[in-house]
Amino acid sequence: MAGHSKWANIKHKKGAADKKKGKVFSRITKEIMVAAREGGGDADANPRLRTALTAGKSANMPNANVERAIKKGTGEIEGETFEELNYEGYGAGGVALYVECLSDNKNRTASEIRTAFDRNCGNLAGVGAVTWMFHRKAQFIITGEHADEDKLMELLIDAGAEDISVSDGVAEVLSNSESFFDISKTLEDAGIPVEESGLIYHPENTMKIEDEKTARQVLRLIEKLEDQDDVQAVYSNLDIPDDIMKIISEEE
Repeated sequence: MAGHSKWANIKHKKGAADKKKGKVFSRITKEIMVAAREGGGDADANPRLRTALTAGKSANMPNANVERAIKKGTGEIEGETFEELNYEGYGAGGVALYVECLSDNKNRTASEIRTAFDRNCGNLAGVGAVTWMFHRKAQFIITGEHADEDKLMELLIDAGAEDISVSDGVAEVLSNSESFFDISKTLEDAGIPVEESGLIYHPENTMKIEDEKTARQVLRLIEKLEDQDDVQAVYSNLDIPDDIMKIISEEE
Protein backbone atom coordinates (compact mmCIF):
# COMPACT_ATOMS: atom_id res chain seq x y z
CA MET A 1 0.00 0.00 0.00
CA ALA A 2 1.49 3.30 -1.07
CA GLY A 3 1.87 5.76 1.78
CA HIS A 4 0.17 9.14 1.84
CA SER A 5 0.49 9.82 5.55
CA LYS A 6 2.97 12.70 5.25
CA TRP A 7 0.21 15.17 4.44
CA ALA A 8 -2.05 13.54 7.03
CA ASN A 9 0.68 14.12 9.58
CA ILE A 10 0.89 17.80 8.62
CA LYS A 11 -2.88 18.07 8.85
CA HIS A 12 -2.88 16.33 12.23
CA LYS A 13 -0.42 18.83 13.64
CA LYS A 14 -2.46 21.70 12.22
CA GLY A 15 -5.59 20.09 13.61
CA ALA A 16 -4.13 20.09 17.10
CA ALA A 17 -3.68 23.85 16.83
CA ASP A 18 -7.20 24.24 15.46
CA LYS A 19 -8.64 22.42 18.45
CA LYS A 20 -7.06 24.98 20.76
CA LYS A 21 -8.99 27.66 18.88
CA GLY A 22 -12.22 25.71 19.06
CA LYS A 23 -12.50 25.50 15.30
CA VAL A 24 -12.95 21.76 15.10
CA PHE A 25 -16.10 21.87 17.23
CA SER A 26 -17.45 24.78 15.20
CA ARG A 27 -16.93 22.98 11.91
CA ILE A 28 -18.47 19.74 13.15
CA THR A 29 -21.43 21.66 14.61
CA LYS A 30 -22.15 23.23 11.24
CA GLU A 31 -21.94 19.86 9.49
CA ILE A 32 -24.32 18.28 12.03
CA MET A 33 -26.81 21.13 11.56
CA VAL A 34 -26.76 20.86 7.76
CA ALA A 35 -26.99 17.06 7.85
CA ALA A 36 -29.94 17.17 10.27
CA ARG A 37 -31.68 19.87 8.21
CA GLU A 38 -31.38 17.87 5.00
CA GLY A 39 -31.98 14.34 6.27
CA GLY A 40 -33.61 14.60 9.67
CA GLY A 41 -32.34 14.07 13.19
CA ASP A 42 -32.36 10.25 13.20
CA ALA A 43 -28.77 9.16 12.63
CA ASP A 44 -29.83 5.60 11.77
CA ALA A 45 -31.79 6.91 8.78
CA ASN A 46 -29.36 9.71 7.87
CA PRO A 47 -25.88 8.55 6.75
CA ARG A 48 -24.50 12.09 6.51
CA LEU A 49 -25.56 12.85 10.08
CA ARG A 50 -24.11 9.54 11.25
CA THR A 51 -20.79 10.44 9.65
CA ALA A 52 -20.81 13.87 11.32
CA LEU A 53 -21.60 12.31 14.70
CA THR A 54 -18.70 9.89 14.28
CA ALA A 55 -16.41 12.84 13.59
CA GLY A 56 -17.76 14.57 16.70
CA LYS A 57 -17.08 11.50 18.80
CA SER A 58 -13.50 11.32 17.47
CA ALA A 59 -13.01 14.95 18.49
CA ASN A 60 -14.49 14.33 21.96
CA MET A 61 -17.30 16.77 21.28
CA PRO A 62 -19.65 17.06 24.30
CA ASN A 63 -23.03 15.35 23.91
CA ALA A 64 -24.82 18.58 24.82
CA ASN A 65 -23.18 20.34 21.87
CA VAL A 66 -24.17 17.51 19.55
CA GLU A 67 -27.78 17.44 20.70
CA ARG A 68 -28.10 21.22 20.40
CA ALA A 69 -26.68 21.13 16.86
CA ILE A 70 -29.16 18.43 15.81
CA LYS A 71 -32.09 20.41 17.23
CA LYS A 72 -30.93 23.56 15.44
CA GLY A 73 -30.73 21.60 12.22
CA THR A 74 -34.20 20.10 12.55
CA GLY A 75 -35.69 23.42 13.61
CA GLU A 76 -36.58 22.37 17.17
CA ILE A 77 -34.60 25.37 18.37
CA GLU A 78 -33.65 28.49 16.45
CA GLY A 79 -30.36 28.44 14.57
CA GLU A 80 -28.55 29.78 11.54
CA THR A 81 -29.10 28.36 8.05
CA PHE A 82 -25.91 27.40 6.30
CA GLU A 83 -25.40 26.98 2.56
CA GLU A 84 -22.88 24.58 1.08
CA LEU A 85 -20.33 26.34 -1.11
CA ASN A 86 -17.30 24.86 -2.86
CA TYR A 87 -14.37 26.69 -4.44
CA GLU A 88 -11.66 25.41 -6.75
CA GLY A 89 -8.32 26.92 -7.60
CA TYR A 90 -4.57 26.66 -7.78
CA GLY A 91 -1.75 27.57 -5.45
CA ALA A 92 1.86 28.38 -6.28
CA GLY A 93 3.46 25.85 -8.60
CA GLY A 94 0.09 24.78 -9.98
CA VAL A 95 -0.99 22.84 -6.88
CA ALA A 96 -4.73 22.05 -7.07
CA LEU A 97 -6.95 23.16 -4.19
CA TYR A 98 -10.55 22.25 -3.40
CA VAL A 99 -12.24 24.24 -0.62
CA GLU A 100 -15.45 23.17 1.15
CA CYS A 101 -17.45 25.85 2.96
CA LEU A 102 -20.65 26.17 4.98
CA SER A 103 -21.82 29.77 5.05
CA ASP A 104 -24.72 31.97 6.17
CA ASN A 105 -23.51 34.77 3.88
CA LYS A 106 -22.47 33.72 0.39
CA ASN A 107 -21.09 37.13 -0.61
CA ARG A 108 -18.89 37.38 2.47
CA THR A 109 -17.52 33.88 1.98
CA ALA A 110 -16.78 34.43 -1.71
CA SER A 111 -14.93 37.65 -0.90
CA GLU A 112 -12.86 36.04 1.86
CA ILE A 113 -11.90 33.04 -0.27
CA ARG A 114 -10.95 35.22 -3.25
CA THR A 115 -8.86 37.49 -1.02
CA ALA A 116 -7.02 34.50 0.46
CA PHE A 117 -6.14 33.23 -3.01
CA ASP A 118 -5.18 36.65 -4.37
CA ARG A 119 -2.90 37.53 -1.45
CA ASN A 120 -1.12 34.18 -1.29
CA CYS A 121 0.05 33.45 -4.82
CA GLY A 122 -3.11 31.56 -5.75
CA ASN A 123 -5.81 31.74 -8.41
CA LEU A 124 -9.47 30.85 -8.19
CA ALA A 125 -10.74 28.65 -11.01
CA GLY A 126 -14.13 27.70 -12.41
CA VAL A 127 -16.40 24.88 -11.35
CA GLY A 128 -14.95 21.51 -12.30
CA ALA A 129 -11.41 22.79 -12.80
CA VAL A 130 -9.86 20.51 -10.18
CA THR A 131 -12.63 18.24 -8.84
CA TRP A 132 -11.75 15.59 -11.42
CA MET A 133 -8.37 15.20 -9.70
CA PHE A 134 -9.97 14.06 -6.43
CA HIS A 135 -11.95 11.05 -5.23
CA ARG A 136 -14.28 10.83 -2.23
CA LYS A 137 -12.63 8.67 0.43
CA ALA A 138 -13.13 7.70 4.06
CA GLN A 139 -10.17 8.75 6.20
CA PHE A 140 -9.15 7.78 9.71
CA ILE A 141 -6.23 9.28 11.64
CA ILE A 142 -4.80 7.17 14.46
CA THR A 143 -1.93 8.22 16.70
CA GLY A 144 0.31 6.81 19.41
CA GLU A 145 0.79 3.13 20.15
CA HIS A 146 -2.01 2.06 17.82
CA ALA A 147 -0.38 3.68 14.78
CA ASP A 148 1.10 0.35 13.71
CA GLU A 149 0.83 -0.30 9.98
CA ASP A 150 1.01 -4.11 10.16
CA LYS A 151 -1.55 -4.41 12.97
CA LEU A 152 -3.95 -1.98 11.34
CA MET A 153 -3.63 -3.73 8.01
CA GLU A 154 -4.40 -7.10 9.58
CA LEU A 155 -7.40 -5.63 11.38
CA LEU A 156 -8.90 -3.43 8.68
CA ILE A 157 -8.33 -5.06 5.29
CA ASP A 158 -11.49 -7.14 5.57
CA ALA A 159 -13.42 -4.06 6.68
CA GLY A 160 -12.57 -2.33 3.41
CA ALA A 161 -9.33 -0.43 4.04
CA GLU A 162 -7.52 0.38 0.78
CA ASP A 163 -4.43 2.23 1.98
CA ILE A 164 -2.72 2.30 5.39
CA SER A 165 0.43 4.31 5.96
CA VAL A 166 2.33 5.59 8.99
CA SER A 167 4.65 8.57 9.39
CA ASP A 168 6.05 10.06 12.61
CA GLY A 169 3.60 8.19 14.82
CA VAL A 170 0.53 9.16 12.79
CA ALA A 171 -1.38 6.50 10.86
CA GLU A 172 -3.68 7.35 7.98
CA VAL A 173 -6.28 4.80 6.87
CA LEU A 174 -8.08 5.36 3.57
CA SER A 175 -10.97 3.45 2.08
CA ASN A 176 -13.87 3.97 -0.28
CA SER A 177 -16.62 6.05 1.29
CA GLU A 178 -18.98 3.06 1.55
CA SER A 179 -16.62 1.36 4.04
CA PHE A 180 -16.63 4.28 6.50
CA PHE A 181 -19.00 2.73 9.03
CA ASP A 182 -17.53 -0.79 8.79
CA ILE A 183 -14.06 0.55 9.57
CA SER A 184 -15.41 2.80 12.33
CA LYS A 185 -17.09 -0.16 14.00
CA THR A 186 -14.04 -2.41 13.59
CA LEU A 187 -11.78 0.17 15.24
CA GLU A 188 -14.29 0.79 18.02
CA ASP A 189 -14.71 -2.94 18.69
CA ALA A 190 -10.90 -3.30 18.85
CA GLY A 191 -10.66 -0.47 21.38
CA ILE A 192 -8.56 1.70 19.06
CA PRO A 193 -9.24 5.41 19.55
CA VAL A 194 -9.50 7.53 16.41
CA GLU A 195 -7.96 10.99 16.48
CA GLU A 196 -9.94 12.16 13.46
CA SER A 197 -12.30 10.60 10.93
CA GLY A 198 -14.55 11.65 8.10
CA LEU A 199 -15.16 11.70 4.38
CA ILE A 200 -12.52 13.64 2.45
CA TYR A 201 -11.47 14.42 -1.11
CA HIS A 202 -8.24 12.58 -1.81
CA PRO A 203 -6.06 13.37 -4.85
CA GLU A 204 -5.69 10.67 -7.47
CA ASN A 205 -2.14 11.90 -8.11
CA THR A 206 0.03 14.34 -6.18
CA MET A 207 2.16 17.24 -7.37
CA LYS A 208 5.67 17.24 -5.95
CA ILE A 209 6.93 20.70 -5.00
CA GLU A 210 10.71 20.57 -4.51
CA ASP A 211 11.28 24.33 -4.23
CA GLU A 212 11.18 25.48 -0.59
CA LYS A 213 9.79 28.93 -1.38
CA THR A 214 6.96 27.52 -3.47
CA ALA A 215 6.16 24.93 -0.80
CA ARG A 216 5.93 27.65 1.81
CA GLN A 217 3.63 29.70 -0.41
CA VAL A 218 1.23 26.79 -0.89
CA LEU A 219 1.20 25.93 2.81
CA ARG A 220 0.56 29.57 3.68
CA LEU A 221 -2.38 29.72 1.27
CA ILE A 222 -3.85 26.55 2.76
CA GLU A 223 -3.39 27.96 6.26
CA LYS A 224 -5.07 31.25 5.33
CA LEU A 225 -7.99 29.40 3.78
CA GLU A 226 -8.40 27.16 6.81
CA ASP A 227 -8.36 30.22 9.07
CA GLN A 228 -11.62 31.43 7.49
CA ASP A 229 -14.61 30.73 9.72
CA ASP A 230 -16.75 29.53 6.80
CA VAL A 231 -14.21 26.97 5.57
CA GLN A 232 -14.90 23.37 6.54
CA ALA A 233 -11.94 21.74 4.79
CA VAL A 234 -9.21 22.38 2.25
CA TYR A 235 -7.95 19.56 0.04
CA SER A 236 -4.90 19.62 -2.21
CA ASN A 237 -2.66 17.41 -4.30
CA LEU A 238 0.45 18.87 -2.65
CA ASP A 239 3.46 16.62 -2.09
CA ILE A 240 6.49 18.10 -0.33
CA PRO A 241 9.71 16.01 -0.16
CA ASP A 242 10.78 14.99 3.34
CA ASP A 243 13.90 17.14 3.38
CA ILE A 244 11.97 20.29 2.47
CA MET A 245 9.15 19.49 4.90
CA LYS A 246 11.66 18.95 7.70
CA ILE A 247 13.14 22.41 7.17
CA ILE A 248 9.71 24.05 7.15
CA SER A 249 8.45 22.10 10.17
CA GLU A 250 11.51 22.86 12.30
CA GLU A 251 11.10 26.59 11.75
CA GLU A 252 7.43 26.68 12.80
